[in-house]
Amino acid sequence: MTNKSNPPWASGPGELLGHGLKLLQKDTDTNRRIAMICIDNSVELMMKTFLGLPYRISGIHITRKDYSDLSESYPKLLDGIEKYAADKIKGIDLGEIEWFHRLRNELYHQGNGLTVDRNNIDVYAEIANLLFLNLFGFRLIEDKDDKTDLLGRFMNSWIQFEKMAKNMSFVLDDDEKVRMPLDAIRFLYKNKIISNSELEKLDSIRRTRNEIVHGLKNHEIVLKEQMIKDLDSLTEKIEKKSLN
Repeated sequence: MTNKSNPPWASGPGELLGHGLKLLQKDTDTNRRIAMICIDNSVELMMKTFLGLPYRISGIHITRKDYSDLSESYPKLLDGIEKYAADKIKGIDLGEIEWFHRLRNELYHQGNGLTVDRNNIDVYAEIANLLFLNLFGFRLIEDKDDKTDLLGRFMNSWIQFEKMAKNMSFVLDDDEKVRMPLDAIRFLYKNKIISNSELEKLDSIRRTRNEIVHGLKNHEIVLKEQMIKDLDSLTEKIEKKSLN
C-alpha cells in the first residue's frame, strides 16, 4: 500500500535534494558547488516526475508525445509546469528557478574556477523544498538551523500571502490580469482591501524578498521576524474579507 505522506515516486528528487543539503553541513567551496548542482537536478527531476505521473495521481492529462517534448529542455519543462500545474506553483516564480538553473550551469561548465554564495544556495534550497511540498504533498527537509528556519518560514508566508492576494483578485474581478506580486498588491489597494500604509509595508517586504532571492542581500542580515508576522496578519485579513 502506498504511503500518501511519502509516495514512492517522490523518492528520486527527494534523495537528490537531501544529498545536496547534507553536503552543506561541511561548508566548503567544493561542497557548495556540488550542492547547487544537486539541488538544481532535484528541481528538474521533481517537475519531470510530477508531469509524468498517471492522471489518477496528478489529475492532469499529458500525452506521451507532449511529455517527451516537454522533457527535451529545461525551459520547455518550466513551460509544462506552468501550463499543466499552475495551481501547484502559486507563489513560486519560475523565472527565479530558471535564474538559479543558469547559475548552476555556470558552475557545472566552468568547474572549480567559480564559487557560489552560500546565501544563493540557502534560497534555492528553500524554493526547492517548497516546490517539493507543492508537488508531492509533504515537506522533505525541516529547517534545523535558526537562520534557515527564518528563511523557510518567510518564504512560506510569502507564498500563502501571494496565493490569497491572487485568489482575491479573481473573486473581485474575473477580468483582472494579476500575474506579478506587485500587481496583486496594487489590486488589493485599489479595491480598498489594504490601506496605504499596508501597501507600503507589503511593497517593502516584496522588495526584500526579491533582493534575497536574486542574491543582492543576505537573508541572515535583512530578514526579520516582524516581516513574517506582518505577512501572516495581512494574509489573515485578506482571507476574512474573501469570506464576507
